[in-house]
Amino acid sequence: MAVYTHVSAEDMETLLARYGAGSLVSAKGIAEGVENSNYLVDTTDHRFILTLYEKRVDAADLPFFMALLDHLADKGLPVPRALKDRDGVQLQTVSGRPACLIEFLNGVSVTHPTPVQTRAAGEALGQMHAALADFGGKRENSLGPDGWAALAARCGDDLDAIQPGLKARVDEELSYISAHWSRDLPRSVIHADLFPDNVLMLGDDVSGVIDFYFAAHEVRAWDVAVTQAAWCFENDGTGFDPARAAALIAGYDSTFGLSGAERAAFPTLARGACLRFLLTRAWDWLNTPADAMVTRKDPLAFLRRLDFYRDAQPETLGL
Repeated sequence: MAVYTHVSAEDMETLLARYGAGSLVSAKGIAEGVENSNYLVDTTDHRFILTLYEKRVDAADLPFFMALLDHLADKGLPVPRALKDRDGVQLQTVSGRPACLIEFLNGVSVTHPTPVQTRAAGEALGQMHAALADFGGKRENSLGPDGWAALAARCGDDLDAIQPGLKARVDEELSYISAHWSRDLPRSVIHADLFPDNVLMLGDDVSGVIDFYFAAHEVRAWDVAVTQAAWCFENDGTGFDPARAAALIAGYDSTFGLSGAERAAFPTLARGACLRFLLTRAWDWLNTPADAMVTRKDPLAFLRRLDFYRDAQPETLGL
């Protein structure tokens, strides 16, 4: 279970009292999250998510994330606000960690999305990009192109312990990205991690978009490429589904849309999306202790995606 920090019932009651949120009925650790400790909290009045921010989230970034969620919620998008206590405070301290009590949204994350559900995700992404056009917050993307070479260097020759020849393959891709990355495309704050487990659905409709803790200022169309790489393959990186890919792009075009320049750059952006998750998964694979409370995610699942995008034609990608 991905709960790194234990919160006692007494500490939960103390926190809830600050909000006037009723008495604690139950609190259950949520296993799906890997970056933070999350609890599903039921009180006599409401249901909430309690998130404790662990070491991989910089506490200095939390005001940006809170402002981002407030901005999107104010625009009517289905994102969960970090709630304010009776004194108007959003960011708390619980069991020695920065923490927030967050609105609970109904819905489930799908494991095998259909084209209809994938189109809905594309529509939601476009709505989010439209809503962020006037958002003034800024956060640099430490996991963007400028950070990939540094992360690859930190992994070093150990990449070949994951698969022989992986280091050379990563170096080859870094060279390609350096030569072909389009830095003059429109930029904005993006989600940067819109995997199916960060989208809640009720049937075929998006009921919530969650986990904005990689959100940053970046090439906007890269967000679409990340989402396609996340939604349109099997979990092991095989089985690209052209129907889902076309549905995602069509959904995005219906609410925001890609320009001609963004479409032309999309295959390279998709390769960058795969390289980002290949490297972060590789780092975690090499540095997660065997007795850790989280399951390591296979970095080769994104090597397979990367190999697909290297040879893919634009029409196959729904462009």
